Amino acid sequence: MKTSDIRQKLHQYIDTAQEEKVKVIFAMVEEIEEADDHWQDEEFINELKKRETNYLTNTSKTYSLQQSVARAKKVVAKIKRK
Repeated sequence: MKTSDIRQKLHQYIDTAQEEKVKVIFAMVEEIEEADDHWQDEEFINELKKRETNYLTNTSKTYSLQQSVARAKKVVAKIKRK
């Protein structure tokens, strides 16, 4: 589907959607806009560059997939016990 067709469908949907659905759509768009703002944030970009440099020079702690899964399972188990 072409972008112009998608835009037209979205306009039609918004024009006829219930008030609550319009509010949800708006909240989603706001969230997307806020996420895009990170790429304008110099502090955020600098932090990413620092992390990349640390990774490429092997000065940061990294985890294998198996280690990551094991850590995630521990957290889930801890949450379930509560």
